[in-house]
Amino acid sequence: MAEIAVADGSWTFNGEFLRIVPGSDKGVHELRRTLGEVVVPLEAIASMAFEPSRKGGHVRMRLRKGADPLSDAVAGLLGPPADPYRLSVPKSRAGAAEYFADEVRDTLLVYQTPTAACDDYLLAGPSVPVSATAGDGTALFDGERVRLEWTGFASSEKEKAGPQEFPLADVAGVEWKPQSGMGYGTLRFRVKGEGPAQPPQKDLHCVSWGIQRFGGTTALVAAAVLARLPREAELPPPTPPGSDDVHDAVLRRLGELGELHRSGVLTDEEFAAAKQAMIRRLQET
Repeated sequence: MAEIAVADGSWTFNGEFLRIVPGSDKGVHELRRTLGEVVVPLEAIASMAFEPSRKGGHVRMRLRKGADPLSDAVAGLLGPPADPYRLSVPKSRAGAAEYFADEVRDTLLVYQTPTAACDDYLLAGPSVPVSATAGDGTALFDGERVRLEWTGFASSEKEKAGPQEFPLADVAGVEWKPQSGMGYGTLRFRVKGEGPAQPPQKDLHCVSWGIQRFGGTTALVAAAVLARLPREAELPPPTPPGSDDVHDAVLRRLGELGELHRSGVLTDEEFAAAKQAMIRRLQET
């Protein structure tokens, strides 16, 4: 088992699942604290890396497209400190973070985890009911209906129209983007049969904000709705032939090598050489 625990949170990997727990520090973003613990299955991970910086760096995980409704909803626009799949690491823990990333990467290589898009979500997404307030409105979703209630920052058009409510069956899509420059951040629901797109401040199916970068926890509402929209059925790609027994044996051996390395029996160079030999053995089967 590999683990990295810092003030920003803890990541634990047991070879099958990666468990993410946000830190309790006040600096941890509201979105991550509200989302809470996330369990990511190995097959949902596309890549893992440690990105060093002058003050330490980040452990960053990228998920396969279609594996996680939150990742799909934000489309790569949810940066630090709100991104739950990026762990901020101080300089003193950079070595442990790099080791952790290596452990996950090696397991992905051993199991030859696919990186292509998933046909079905492998993560359930945020639980419901869920709600978020930002800028001119509050978005609420109970699993069956979306409701938008306007705040005192709403335009006269939205105030006059009053709260909007529509069933999930009427939602054709959901779009989220952060605030940037002079533009608005938006949580927009595309409803079947609606007319031409309106500016965010006039769109009755859109919550918009101009100050908060990520609109509080609005991305969680977007993800919860997206997770429950029907997806087009596609045939999964054929499973390539292979030997599960060989995979399991190599993975067990990699775990043993890791224990020997951590206990000081193997040097860094010996551990790296032995690990590469085991990976080459797998690739030759």
